Amino acid sequence: MSITNQHLTQIQQIFYKVYQDLTQDELNLRAMGLVYTTLLSLVPLLAVSFSVLKAFGVHNQLEPFLLNMLAPLGSKGEEITINIIGFVENVKVGVLGSVGLAFLFYTIISLLQKIEDAFSKIWHNLPARRLLRRFSDYLSVILVGPVLVFAGLGVTASMVSNQFVQHILAIEPFGTLYFLIGQIIPYLLIIAAFTFVYIFIPNTRVKFQSALAGGILAGICWKIAGWVFTLFAAGLTSYDAIYSSFAILIMFMIWIYLSWLILLLGAKITFYYQHPQYLNTKNNNPQLSCRAREHLGLLIMQYIATQFLHGNQAPTSMQLAESFSIPLHLVDEIILTLEKKQLLIKIQQDIASYLPARDTDKISVYDILNALRCMSEDTLEMKKQTMANPAIDHLTQAIDEAILHSVQARTLRDLIIDENQRAQ
Repeated sequence: MSITNQHLTQIQQIFYKVYQDLTQDELNLRAMGLVYTTLLSLVPLLAVSFSVLKAFGVHNQLEPFLLNMLAPLGSKGEEITINIIGFVENVKVGVLGSVGLAFLFYTIISLLQKIEDAFSKIWHNLPARRLLRRFSDYLSVILVGPVLVFAGLGVTASMVSNQFVQHILAIEPFGTLYFLIGQIIPYLLIIAAFTFVYIFIPNTRVKFQSALAGGILAGICWKIAGWVFTLFAAGLTSYDAIYSSFAILIMFMIWIYLSWLILLLGAKITFYYQHPQYLNTKNNNPQLSCRAREHLGLLIMQYIATQFLHGNQAPTSMQLAESFSIPLHLVDEIILTLEKKQLLIKIQQDIASYLPARDTDKISVYDILNALRCMSEDTLEMKKQTMANPAIDHLTQAIDEAILHSVQARTLRDLIIDENQRAQ
């Protein structure tokens, strides 16, 4: 099978898994939850952005931006934009006081936190950002991001209005080329925005090509959805007759829901593109049997120890998942257990990689197996008297002794030596 066919097969599998997730997963519920949070935090978010943009003299770009985002609503989009801008201008950040200002930032950060939580579920329960890092990352996006974006738009607009540039554009083929670029740029900006979100929001390292794949598909879907929604909104004159002034709010909420759903679907595509091992699982949360868990745990310990003894770079959990074609969250669960039992140590806090906690001669195979067999045992809180049973206790002890006798005094280094001998 050629590389092209492999890619086509992977794309087909990704689309099929995303379709399954759309019909079975919680994407719809999470998109609906984000609609509610958006309605609460939209005006505070725009108010803070407007204040920052005004300080840099580029606040006039906010209204065209909203008009473009709400273009699928047609004339209703213009009316909603006017109302939002009116609300934003009425919010006086300087006179809110400390409590009001704190609540303003809380509503904004809560929106970003909801988005991160949704992405965390898509990426199989990523750890949340630390509180200090959460504030620094979120505020940098809220305060610096709009300035850079709208300043870039303002500089572009001023350059185009320059007489020298106008003279150049009057010469063919520069004029036609500028027109074509002008048609393509909106799509590129949307794709770039989606790609940035897919890289920034998940609290893990996302490969650029994976984020770009999700950004391209999400951007295309968003533009197509906008075109379809425009036709849909234009044909629903009955909504105005039934819901009167509420029709605008209903259409606005539907469009926000579709936008969030597309964003989450793009995040799913990004995840599956980066972790193709999840494409062959029957559900979104596959689990290992006890035997498979022990087998994978020994593989992980052997692989990490081999890399260490050969002087290679310490592997990350993502590298281990790719090496064994195992879903990442299963690898993380086993690594966390081995780390708690002081069989592995973590280095490099940003991108965690792992080394044996002590010399491979000092780590017995029985210690590894015992750690994996007792995995998550401390989470089961049961009274000792309810579990006490002499016959069962005796049988359990006999099984432990049989395992200890079978592995005898074998160590992790013995596993590496056996593997090297088989390879020769």
